Amino acid sequence: MAAERPAPGPSGLTGLASLTDERVDHRFKALPPDAAGLTVGELAAERRNLFTGGFTTPVLALSAESVAHNLALLETYAQRHGLAFAPHGKTSMSPQLFARQLEHGAWGITAAVPHQARVYRAFGVQRIFLANELVDAVALTWLAGELDADPDFRFVCYVDSVRGVELMDEALRAAGASRPVDVVVELGAGEGARTGVRTEADCVSVADAVAAAGTLRLVGVAGYEGEVPDATGERVRQWLRRLVGLAADFDAAGRFAALGSGERIVISAGGSAWFDAVADVFAEIPELSSPVLKLLRSGAYVSHDDGHYRHLTPFNRVPEEGALQPAFRLWAQVVSRPTAEQAFLNAGKRDAAYDLDLPQAQVVRSGRDGSVRAASGIEITGLSDQHAWVRTDEGAELEVGDWVGMGLSHPCTSFDKWQLIPLVEADGTVADYIRTFF
Repeated sequence: MAAERPAPGPSGLTGLASLTDERVDHRFKALPPDAAGLTVGELAAERRNLFTGGFTTPVLALSAESVAHNLALLETYAQRHGLAFAPHGKTSMSPQLFARQLEHGAWGITAAVPHQARVYRAFGVQRIFLANELVDAVALTWLAGELDADPDFRFVCYVDSVRGVELMDEALRAAGASRPVDVVVELGAGEGARTGVRTEADCVSVADAVAAAGTLRLVGVAGYEGEVPDATGERVRQWLRRLVGLAADFDAAGRFAALGSGERIVISAGGSAWFDAVADVFAEIPELSSPVLKLLRSGAYVSHDDGHYRHLTPFNRVPEEGALQPAFRLWAQVVSRPTAEQAFLNAGKRDAAYDLDLPQAQVVRSGRDGSVRAASGIEITGLSDQHAWVRTDEGAELEVGDWVGMGLSHPCTSFDKWQLIPLVEADGTVADYIRTFF
């Protein structure tokens, strides 16, 4: 007899309660040592203060208010522009945030690799868009089992080569798959771009291979506009129009005939830098033989940042649509002040994203009285494994024991360094803990 699955919550996800039952111990950086043995739920119920509640430095915090704001903003944006939304889960790898994204109207969650899809399924995500060609035979065997066991599970992935289609078909046949895997042909963003079929003629060849494979079903087209070489608004829109044109050509040729009544043709694009262009061009999609699922996949919005995406977000170009709020703040302590121009914090590459930009010193919390001031004249100039190098201007107030709050750049490499992240309210109260699975 099969084990009974946990009842789904409001988001449809299962297993979230198990996260609150996990015991707090040495595995989780920065959590109060005196909380060892408590469950995460018990610790959250205590509503400790991040600064006075026993947390050790460095500690990464997520703003509860900013996360809530960002979730609501993208929900509103998608509704306003008639878009479905499958945020890329690789940003946070947090089932708790997936649940909140689904509660805010997400169609499903996007993945990039099989491990991510397995995490999603472990928590009951019912719609997964895998933005990659899946040719791993072991992963395809697992997928076939998931699809066969759950008729309500929807999975879509890229195909971008005839050989890839052959490998998928071989693996799925060997696994005895009874349900076909839905696929979308990925159109490459141009010469020198990342993955994807480079020409429309080659897209036809891949589509023909899908049609010949009984284990696959063509349901649409997709791609990633963030890889358009020397991207500008016009170049991105030109490529997006190619993507829409490919879908229209496929439809005119009857390539989506396998779709059932009420099923939608999938046209998907949209990272975190050009979703305004996606909204514009997808609004021009002509009437096709079936309704269209206009699927946006932006993921970084949930936390936003103080660097890369702060500069790239489309909301800079369309301020009337709203503005995202950076939700991360990494707190570290001054552990050395060897000269008047130099200081060192106890956070480094193991704690902070550094692949795109260095952290930015934003505020200082006095180690003497807890007062908070702007980090004037204080700059992070480098990171070692466990130290941040700080340059201070003449007269800058900073002493050993002070806490420095830093903004981070690139959410995807901020989340992945922390297994359990305090979700902090504006007054410093820790309301919850966000579990990640990288």
